[in-house]
Amino acid sequence: MKKTRNPEATRQRVLHAAKAEFARHGLSGARVDAIAKRARANKQMIYHYFGSKQALYLSVLEEAYRDIRNAEAELALDHLDPVPALKRLVAFTWNYYLQNPEFLALVNTENLHRAAHLKKSKVIPEIHGPFRARLADILERGVRSKEFRPGVDADQLNLTIAAIGYYYLNNRHTNSIIYGRDLGAPKALERRLAFNTETVLRMVVG
Repeated sequence: MKKTRNPEATRQRVLHAAKAEFARHGLSGARVDAIAKRARANKQMIYHYFGSKQALYLSVLEEAYRDIRNAEAELALDHLDPVPALKRLVAFTWNYYLQNPEFLALVNTENLHRAAHLKKSKVIPEIHGPFRARLADILERGVRSKEFRPGVDADQLNLTIAAIGYYYLNNRHTNSIIYGRDLGAPKALERRLAFNTETVLRMVVG
């Protein structure tokens, strides 16, 4: 019996395999042969779908950003009051980073390249438009309810929420040596999330 081809399933397998390969080895160290083997595809098929290793890498980056933004959209923050919505956003960002180390690795790799590939993307602005508007809406609602002070820059706050999780998790191994305790232990992670949440709330509460 002849096997029916499923191009979309093959494409998704390639993207999944490429994500693991690029996250582990970076763009220069990743091998298309390894991606093909993991995806149960052949190199010719990968080049047919994506054109080049660099184009595949960009597709992986776009998919990684799309995944986090889609997951964030499912939080339905617009149905929550401003303070609970902001708390949920901080917790989501932290937990997503914690549960998706490949995402952090890909972001690290692209920053090493000074976003040379991401700046070629035509979909990144579209992916992040709702993300930027979401926090702006929470802040606006908080100002109207007199729970938040006016004048907080939503983009700056988004950057802060990302930064306080991103730095801690990316550097927890070296900082565990510096501070003499395991910053990756469950209790340490819980304390850090509580601190992150308190820090963000202090920035916006009037």
